[in-house]
Amino acid sequence: MKAGILGYGNLGKGVEAAINRSADIELVAVYTRRDPASLKIATPSAAVKSADDLEGGKEDIDVLIICGGSATDLPEMTPKYAKWYNVVDSFDTHANIPLHFGNVDAASKEGGKVGLISCGWDPGMFSLNRLYASAVLPGGKDYTFWGRGVSQGHSDAIRRIDGVKDARQYTIPVEEAVQKVRSGENPELTTRQKHTRECFVVAKDGADKAKIEQEIKTMPNYFADYDTTVHFITEEEMKRDHSGLPHGGSVIYSGETGTSGNKHVIEYSLKLDSNPEFTGSVLTAYARAIVRLNTEGVTGAKTVFDIAPAYLSPVPGDELRAHFL
Repeated sequence: MKAGILGYGNLGKGVEAAINRSADIELVAVYTRRDPASLKIATPSAAVKSADDLEGGKEDIDVLIICGGSATDLPEMTPKYAKWYNVVDSFDTHANIPLHFGNVDAASKEGGKVGLISCGWDPGMFSLNRLYASAVLPGGKDYTFWGRGVSQGHSDAIRRIDGVKDARQYTIPVEEAVQKVRSGENPELTTRQKHTRECFVVAKDGADKAKIEQEIKTMPNYFADYDTTVHFITEEEMKRDHSGLPHGGSVIYSGETGTSGNKHVIEYSLKLDSNPEFTGSVLTAYARAIVRLNTEGVTGAKTVFDIAPAYLSPVPGDELRAHFL
C-alpha cells in the first residue's frame, strides 16, 4: 500500500522508520509546510512535496499519516484531509476527543474514507488495555503511570521561561504508589502521590537560577501539583546525557471475581528508547488496518477500540491462527 506522511518532525521521522521496516507499505511522499527543497529525508525513493499538493485528493496514496501537534495542527488538518484520503493521527487532547471524532467522522463519510484518531501508545495501546481489563473485571479500578521518560510538552514549557536556554523534563512514577497498586490495595492516590518531575535546565549566561527554579516549581497545570526537582547543567551535559527521547509507563488494573473477593491484577507496561519511533510504529500498523477496512467499504471515523487486531498485522489470518493464537 502507498503511504504519505504529513509533517517531518520527530514523529514524522518515526513513521518513516516504521514504514521502511514494513515490506507491505511503500512511502510515496513526505508532505511539508516548509520549503520542500529545504527538507532532506531518509528515504531516497520518496518525494518531498508541499502540503498544498494534497489539496483536492489528487495524490496517489492509500493513506495519509498526519504528524502534527494536538493543540492547533490536528483539529484543523485531520478533518480537512479526511475528505480526500484515509487518515491516521495521534490526537491526544483527551477532553476534546469527542469533538475531534465528530469532525473527522463527518469529513470521512463525506469522502467515503476512514479516519483513525488518537492513535499511539497513550491514547492508543494503553487505552486498549484499560478497556480489555475493565471488560474482563467489571467494577475494578485502573491506574496509569507514565515514565520514567521525557515529557516533550513539559520540556517546552520550561524552555519558554525567561533565562532558559534548553531543558528536559522527566516524568517519574512514585515507586511506593506503583507497588501498592500492584499488590491489589486499590489505593486512592493524589496527583502528587503518583508521579514526580525531574528537570534538567541549561540557563543562559547571567540568568537568575533561583528565579527560574521558582517559576518551574510553581507553574500551574505543569509542575505546581507535583514534587519537582530542578538541576542546572551545562550544554555539554545536556547533549551528552539527555539527547534521547525515552518514555514508557504502565497500565495496572485491579479487580475481583466471585463472591469471596478473589483479587486479580492485570498489568501492561512499555519501556521505550524512542517515544516518537514507537508511536510512529503504532500509527503505521493502524494505517495498514484502515486501508484494509476502506477496501471493504467501511467509512467514517474510528479509534483503536474499533479495529480488530488481525487488521494490524501483515501476517495472513491462517498464520496468525497457527502461530499467535
